[in-house]
Amino acid sequence: RWRNYKDLTSHQGIPGKKCGTIIVKAEELGNCRESVMMQFCGNKLDKKDFFGKSDPFLVFYRSNEDGTFTICHKTEVVKNTLNPVWQAFKIPVRALCNGDYDRTIKVEVYDWDRDGSHDFIGEFSTSYRELSRGQSQFNVYEVINPKKKGKKKKYLNSGTVTLLSFLVDVEVTFLDYIKGGTQINFTVAIDFTASNGNPAQPTSLHYMNPYQLNAYAMALKAVGEIIQDYDSDKMFPALGFGAKLPPDGRVSHEFALNGNPQNPYCNCIDGVLEAYYQSLKSVHLYGPTNFSPVINHVARYAASVKDGSQYFVLLIITDGVISDMAQTKESIVNAASLPMSIIIVGVGPAEFDAMIELDGDEVRISSRGRYAERDIVQFVPFRDYIDRTGNHILSMARLAKDVLAEIPDQFLSYMRTRGIKPSPAPPPYTPPGHPLQTQI
Repeated sequence: RWRNYKDLTSHQGIPGKKCGTIIVKAEELGNCRESVMMQFCGNKLDKKDFFGKSDPFLVFYRSNEDGTFTICHKTEVVKNTLNPVWQAFKIPVRALCNGDYDRTIKVEVYDWDRDGSHDFIGEFSTSYRELSRGQSQFNVYEVINPKKKGKKKKYLNSGTVTLLSFLVDVEVTFLDYIKGGTQINFTVAIDFTASNGNPAQPTSLHYMNPYQLNAYAMALKAVGEIIQDYDSDKMFPALGFGAKLPPDGRVSHEFALNGNPQNPYCNCIDGVLEAYYQSLKSVHLYGPTNFSPVINHVARYAASVKDGSQYFVLLIITDGVISDMAQTKESIVNAASLPMSIIIVGVGPAEFDAMIELDGDEVRISSRGRYAERDIVQFVPFRDYIDRTGNHILSMARLAKDVLAEIPDQFLSYMRTRGIKPSPAPPPYTPPGHPLQTQI
């Protein structure tokens, strides 16, 4: 599968040998966010199998601007019947007719054969506008086989296909929820374990270079400056883990960067950075590296607000060493049923096998035989985004893009499975003394 036109044009064949032709056809997508759920049944379809009846299925084609047709959906096969009832299916209106309600939709009916040489039963044409009438006499279609019609004078049809139901659903987006008032609550957790190296040494990942940001600060600033635009009050809880705290040297895996456990909030990302720098001066890097306490910290808040009014995002920045893998997996499995996502940015040269496992893109994460309800973890290694020319602005932009790429889908998966719709966006603000203008 080619991702874009550039990939396609750079695909090379074997020099001096003709390897075939690839024809690319494109059409601008219509701005249509509707999907439609439809169900069809067949009646008295032609018998095609010698020993049985038929195994019918439907193939839907969208007509293109140049008059050609493109397959946009195939139903499942219903075995050994001339009166099939196919399962309801959902399809974007863009895929069905590109938002043009009067564009032809062609449907072919086939009898399935094991060897792939499916027998053509017949076809019919319709349009989105016709289908939108729902179950009625207008949506009972004669299935016509042109070859039979030309040869047999008494030929009427090869059966009928009837629309049983038609239900339109408008696809909602991440921004629909934000406009409707859903708040994104962003929490930062920073790794203060000894494996990061002594902050006073230039080799440390926490080194406080007066001339440029260290890897932790760059990752925090890159992701934070994007996500803070979705946070209405710009106040972020900022936590650290794996350090000995003053005055008694107590090891903590869940301490407030600003030193105030009752109010760990920092004002904007710059406030988080300032608290991070102050913590480096006062705490002693130690260990072990436990993720589960900060995950459980955010999960407690997420568990108290399940109505869709708030969604929680935890950003963990770490050097990749982890000591409580089993507990962390259990925490993630528990958090997967909550309005919550976890972003892990790995800094430094370590192998990040454990972080990749937590990401769960290849294998869904599980704990004690229980699988996570959905994928809520996104891991990225910071070193992949270091620009060799030293352009840190470019590095940070690329990092932010990939780190946040999965958040909207993770957010929507939670809202959809809970049946939570976005609230209507409030009307635009009109300053006092400026009445709304209406045309008469």
